[in-house]
Amino acid sequence: MTHDNWSVPETEVLQRVRDRLDGESTDVLATIVDVEGNAYRRPGAKMLLDEAGSGLGSITAGCLEDELISVGAEVRESGRPRLVTYDLMEDDDAEVWGLGVGCNGVIEVLLEPLTETYRPAVDAFFGGRPVGVVTVLEGGDGPLAQGDRAYYDPDDGALRPEDGEDRDWPTDAIAGPAAELADRGKADTVTVATDDGELTLFVEGLAPPAELVVFGTGHDVGPVTELAAKNDFHVTVVGFRGAVDVAERFPAADRTLTTSPGTVATDLDLDERTYAVVMTHNFVDDRLTVEALLDSPVPYVGLMGPRERFEEMLEDVAAEGTQFGAETLEALYTPVGLDLGGGSPWQIAHSIVAEVLAVSNDRQPGHLQAREGPIHDRVDVQSGEGAPTQ
Repeated sequence: MTHDNWSVPETEVLQRVRDRLDGESTDVLATIVDVEGNAYRRPGAKMLLDEAGSGLGSITAGCLEDELISVGAEVRESGRPRLVTYDLMEDDDAEVWGLGVGCNGVIEVLLEPLTETYRPAVDAFFGGRPVGVVTVLEGGDGPLAQGDRAYYDPDDGALRPEDGEDRDWPTDAIAGPAAELADRGKADTVTVATDDGELTLFVEGLAPPAELVVFGTGHDVGPVTELAAKNDFHVTVVGFRGAVDVAERFPAADRTLTTSPGTVATDLDLDERTYAVVMTHNFVDDRLTVEALLDSPVPYVGLMGPRERFEEMLEDVAAEGTQFGAETLEALYTPVGLDLGGGSPWQIAHSIVAEVLAVSNDRQPGHLQAREGPIHDRVDVQSGEGAPTQ
């Protein structure tokens, strides 16, 4: 597979899945369902394998992608899902695959023919609705078999089998983990006890991508927009006064809008999953936009410019009788971005997008070598019956 196919955002992989469902392809979907130890990707990472022998997406740093294309061909031919385990801690296995493996973990991957059973997942994702995708990995002696799938709807708490047949899905045991994972956009393997023995399920939460709204139409907006899109943000660029063709200037944006600072709050859906960067370079426009954003549930408002500039904005606002409390100002980050030491447009954009990622992932930025424990957070949910997940 090519570097370009390997490094695409997760949203692009899901879009390709949706597109291929509408065709007559015989693609295979590979998903990491469990990781023990250290690995490049976590459960939920996907790769779509087509009949031409290529893949889209990544589940490792390149160690297993070619191997999975080979296994995917076997799954395509059999028409049945297959669960494979790669022990990247075993030197013998690495020699068999001809790999220089550095993950030092055990990765379990589910490969399955891409069928209509996955359509509710992508429809919910692109419809802006969180959903819990529940897939059987090991069905025991009961009626559920490997690859059977159901969907958990957080809005009504219902578990809906993709084929409409109940077949004794352990709804009570699944509801808790599915609701939590759907809300967090995370995935985990859950083992529940049934009358027919233990049932091992992969519960994947698909949450719509977070929104990044960038206010401004200067050339420095372009790198921010492109980097944010590659990091799976749904990007909206907002321009004022219509002097620039915003859509033409920023093709990487998912949406563009021309409006005025006074109507920002009504023209945009500003909620807890919206992050904003204000970089119009116009003092009045910036001030009015920041006021509207701080009066909304947005958890992050990044403002371009020196701190003294914002202090001047506060003075103007106070002169008009408005005061922002300390709690409100916690959402404001100015000067915007992390201190990475760079000064070129792309380096500045990296600084801005990195800060947005840190806030959206609830992380304090720092060097990974100083972090205790694993690099990636471990998901730890429990079934409704109180049994810990595996």
